[in-house]
Formats: sequence, C-alpha cells, structure tokens
Amino acid sequence: MAAAIIRAPPPPARLPVSSPEPLHGAPLRQRFAELDAFLVAHQPLWREAPFTRLALDWERDHAELARWLRGRSLEQAEAAHNQPARLGAPAPFPALAAQAAALSTVGVLPAKLTARLPAQFSVDVPGRKWQQIEAFAASLSFHQPVQHWLDWCSGKGHLGRHLAHAGTPLTCLEYDAALVVDGQRLSQRLALDAQHLEQDVLAASAAARLHATHTPVALHACGELHLRLLRLASHAGCRQLAVAPCCYNRIAGDRYVSLSQPAQASSLRLDRDDLGLPLLETVTAGARVRRLRDHSMARRLAFDLLQRQLRGVDDYLPTPSLPTAWLHKPFADWCRDLAALKQLPAPGERDWAALEAAGWQRLAEVRNLELVRGLFRRPLEVWLLLDRALYLEEQGYRVQLGQFCDYQLTPRNLLLLAERD
Repeated sequence: MAAAIIRAPPPPARLPVSSPEPLHGAPLRQRFAELDAFLVAHQPLWREAPFTRLALDWERDHAELARWLRGRSLEQAEAAHNQPARLGAPAPFPALAAQAAALSTVGVLPAKLTARLPAQFSVDVPGRKWQQIEAFAASLSFHQPVQHWLDWCSGKGHLGRHLAHAGTPLTCLEYDAALVVDGQRLSQRLALDAQHLEQDVLAASAAARLHATHTPVALHACGELHLRLLRLASHAGCRQLAVAPCCYNRIAGDRYVSLSQPAQASSLRLDRDDLGLPLLETVTAGARVRRLRDHSMARRLAFDLLQRQLRGVDDYLPTPSLPTAWLHKPFADWCRDLAALKQLPAPGERDWAALEAAGWQRLAEVRNLELVRGLFRRPLEVWLLLDRALYLEEQGYRVQLGQFCDYQLTPRNLLLLAERD
C-alpha cells in the first residue's frame, strides 16, 4: 500500500516566543467589552457586502477613502487581502487598522515537547492537516491527567489517535459511517484502545455519549457542531475540553444565539452573513483555485449589472452555485443560460466584451472595498470566541484562549482550553 511509505511530516509550525500571553481570567471579560464597543460603533463599515451593492453607505462619509480604494487594481487588492492593516490608505483606515489589530491580538499557548510519532500515524493525512494536529496536541496543557479522550466529529480519528498514542482510551464520534469504518481499521492497525462510533452529534442521543471522565477535543468542528459540544460537555460534567472552532456561520437558525451573559446583553445582533466575515480569507488557497474563483466572481458581477437592466430593478439578485464546467462556456452563453435559469427575459444581442470587462472592473473595486471589512474579520472572530470562553467560565471552567499554530498554517488557529477544578 502506497500510504505505508509516507515520510514523517515536518514539525508543527509554532509561533515566536515573543508573542503576547493567551487570554484568561479577567482579561477575557475586559477584552470582550472592548471588542463589543468597537464592533457596535463601526457596524456600517463591516455589515455591508460590496459584492451585492453598487455603492456602500459609508462611502458618503469617507469619500476620499472610497475613491482611493476604487482606483486600485485587482492585483493590489490581492496583495493586501490577508494583511489589510499594512495598507497605507487614507483616513480613517489607519486608525481603524491599529485599533482592530490591538483588540484582536491573542497570545500563543505554550507548547510542550511531544514525542515524534511513527509515520503510520500520519497515513492518509495531508501534510498541512497533520501539522495542525501536531500543533493542537502540543498546546494541550491540563492540570489533571486525561482519563479518556473523546474526538468530536472525528472523521477517521487522526487527532484522537495522536493524543491516545501512549495508551489512553479513545472514543471517536463521527456521522459518516464510511469514515467510522476506516477510522476503526486504522486504530486497530496501531493496536490502540479506541472505539469509533457512528453518531450524529446534533441528535438527542449524542448527550449519552459524553461522560464526566471524558476530555472532548475538536479540531475545526463547524458552527453548530462545536456549539453543541460546549453545551453537552458542560452538562455532562466533563472536567476538561479543547476546541478550535471553524465555520461560525454554519448554525441551525438564521440568527446567532449568544451563549454568555455579556454577549446576550450586547446590542450586537448577528446573522449568518455576519458570521461568515471571519472566513473571508485565502491564506491556504492555491493559484489555480484563486484564478477560478476570480473568473467566477467577475462573471457574476457582470451578470449583476445585466440582471438589473433585464429586471428593471436596481437590486442584487442571488444566483445559485454553478458547476465549474460553466466557466468553459463563452461569456455570452454563460449569461444567457444563467438568465434562463433565473427565468429572466432573454438578454438579446449586447456588447458582451464590454460587459465582461465591466465585471472584472467591478471585481477590482469589490476586492479593494472589502479591505475595509477585512479589518473586522479577526475582531469579530475573537468576539465570537470570547462569547464561548465566557460561557464556559459561567459553567465553572477556567478558560484560556490562545493561538496553537501559525496563521499561515490555518487562519482558524485559535484554541479554547477549559478545565474545571
């Protein structure tokens, strides 16, 4: 089997030791209050999506900044996308960038030395994912020894096997039956004390799977999945847990239901679109993926101009996800087919080259205007994580929030560690 000859992966990407401390204790509540005030005060700058609006309300108040951003190229926007705070834009951009950076700074969790595991443990795991697992494992530090690991939404259980390599019992909960079978096979091959169970963690039956002796862990469990874990683990009396959340917008309803008392008292009301803001990053996307994304978005922005004319309505019209093969169609056919799909009037003959060029121009403007929203990506993510941290505190846990790996390894590099006395 080819996987058996995989070479040992590189060590986990850690952060500089000069980074600030993780948040714990009183600073959790203090930082939440500061972030809440910042996000509430500047809602007009981050709630509006340039992709769906031809003009943004905040442009009237910050006309110089809007003109400057609209005059930049797509390449310039791409270069600044992941580090908007470094952009030398007109006011109020620099002041907002400095405040956002200060409020969203979270220190690095201390990393303990961990054993280098045999290559068999990383079979079937992409290199980047294995580095994330190693960094996650190295950041787990509890006062009491772990009695039983529980890998939540485990997939094949790669994280759980790493943690249980020394013999600690392991339970893996996974919805996909095929992954459960594969995970059990891999654990048996390594002679681990592991049980892989098929379980929908959102079902009522999931509550019976958690016990006070369990230490639940979740690496990049999406939205409702990790929220469910926090609630069930608290109610089950789990002494410890470690969660690195992901995909905050994958929630059960259209509106976010705050967990902690400070978040419930906030005037900030978030919907799914708002919760997607922290995820608007392309740190790990390859060049081909970015080219396809840009091609698709430029066409959609051009079609937005077209549909406004065809409908006689100056509003954005949502369109469905389209197969990648559609991008191979000539632009005119792509527009005609999408108009037919949306049951719009036939476009007729047009200057298709000019319309396509307008789509690319709009993409450049959208990407540059989004740099303003980009300043609020991390502050909103930390606000959401602090809501979770404060909720766990209210359940009797001592909580730490810190980085477990470098941002370039994964933008979702923040980890909640919680332990009861």
